[in-house]
Amino acid sequence: MAKRKTSRTAKAAPMQPMTAAEATVAALKAHGIDTLYALPGIHNDHFFDAVQRAGDAMRTVHTRHEQGAAYMALGAALATGRPQIYAVVPGPGLLNSGAALLTAYGMNAAVLAIIGQIPHAAIGRGFGYLHEIRDQAGIISRLVDHSARIDAPGEAPARVAAAMRAMASGRRGPAALECAMDMWGRSAPVGPIGKPAPPREPKIDEDALRAAAKLLGGAKRVLIVAGGGAQDASPEVTQLSALLQAPVLAYRRGRGVLDSRDPLSVTLPIGRDLWAEADAVLAVGTRLLMPQREWGTDKALKIVRVDSDKHEPARLQKPKVALIGDAAQILRRLIDALPKYNLRRASRKAELQERQAKLRKRLEKLSPQMGFLDAIRAELPVDGIYVDEVTQIGFAARLALPVYKPRTFLSPGYQDNLGWGFATGLGAQDARRDVPVLSINGDGGFLYTANELATAMRHRIPLVSVVFADGAFGNVRRIQQEHYGNRLIACDLANPDFVKYAESFGATGLRARDPAELRSALKQAFARREPAVIEVPVGPMPSPWEFIHMPKVRGA
Repeated sequence: MAKRKTSRTAKAAPMQPMTAAEATVAALKAHGIDTLYALPGIHNDHFFDAVQRAGDAMRTVHTRHEQGAAYMALGAALATGRPQIYAVVPGPGLLNSGAALLTAYGMNAAVLAIIGQIPHAAIGRGFGYLHEIRDQAGIISRLVDHSARIDAPGEAPARVAAAMRAMASGRRGPAALECAMDMWGRSAPVGPIGKPAPPREPKIDEDALRAAAKLLGGAKRVLIVAGGGAQDASPEVTQLSALLQAPVLAYRRGRGVLDSRDPLSVTLPIGRDLWAEADAVLAVGTRLLMPQREWGTDKALKIVRVDSDKHEPARLQKPKVALIGDAAQILRRLIDALPKYNLRRASRKAELQERQAKLRKRLEKLSPQMGFLDAIRAELPVDGIYVDEVTQIGFAARLALPVYKPRTFLSPGYQDNLGWGFATGLGAQDARRDVPVLSINGDGGFLYTANELATAMRHRIPLVSVVFADGAFGNVRRIQQEHYGNRLIACDLANPDFVKYAESFGATGLRARDPAELRSALKQAFARREPAVIEVPVGPMPSPWEFIHMPKVRGA
């Protein structure tokens, strides 16, 4: 009886002809991508055809501007914690989406940009092809953590896998893939496209873990500072807060990591006061820029940093202990190690309740902002998502809006770019249709992407947006009044009637003149579950900056 041949050739999985576009779409599907935010164009025609032929496996949400597509992908990534993609043409398409890509970098959001290119043989030769841009790859590389070009159909699966792996490893962040317009449609044999391997986390440093447990366990007054990198470690941060009787300071990106109903959940300026009193700080997934630069440090303050990027902890100042890796995994190990070293501490609940009450009294100065925030919190469900903006209500919300769950307070990080909010809110609502999403805006920022109301209607995205209209870039105007002798320039606005504007798209348009009317309008809009805009006419509002930028409390 003849022996069966078992050569490597016989065992190898069969290759099949695929275009670069087909291979890219298949690889994206294998990585769990089921939605594409996009604006089509001739450079990506083959890619869009491959998406169309994928049928229900990949849904396309097409926008009216490239920045809308990119911001929607960002909002979806922030709201879900999962990678999201957008696709645009090269040159102006890339540049129009650049602000959102830059914001994704600043927020460590897993957004994959699919960018078209001119014909492969012409790249870098300056012929003047449609949408040609000098050194597009170089421009992209400064906006993302990982970028590459697909130069053959067989490369596509590996290029997609590398991009997805880069977005999920170390410091999270965006990635980009280019492909030439003539390469998308080129066919060649492509190997099997399987499920991706999970990203490998760095091994936890046991000596550093033990040192952190000793330091924190022996400290009398611990402060935890939570940033965006702690969003997926909420249970662990909550448990550590109770074990250490440590208040958790979160400002913007860390909001919701510890439920605001817990008295140990604090924002500014209580956080600054606690920083002054602490003998140890546990910083989780935060650059720690404001405390270290504005509030100061000294030798009596021992800092433990938990970060996914090995370069981050010592960027400003070397901490006492640095732990590198996934925050949730590290904190679980820290919880296990703590009991051996942990001091018995009295409950700080009553102390923090008293501090919170005093702060609330101080914040009454921010009227009408506080009244509007109370109305928002009363109508936005516990798991509803609030999308921040660079506006007076937004500044106050970062201090005072209660946040109950992770990934329900979306704030644009250190870019703090005006106009990001509405389209980002659309993406968050599209990805999380199971919960209401509220986008708050000023009249200045809203008109950056208000054209995407057309996208909301086309795709039936039930985002509720509030536009606080004061007829000005309010912060700019106040700075000119207070610091430049009331010499006003480029700060006053001409606005449409935002109710009629919304209705012109077929969306619901409402108007509210005070917190009570806003609450009623929100109730009505959330119940309808359709795109809605609520205009709130307001006048100048008191400055929040005394509660945000505060003088040094430690060090020389």
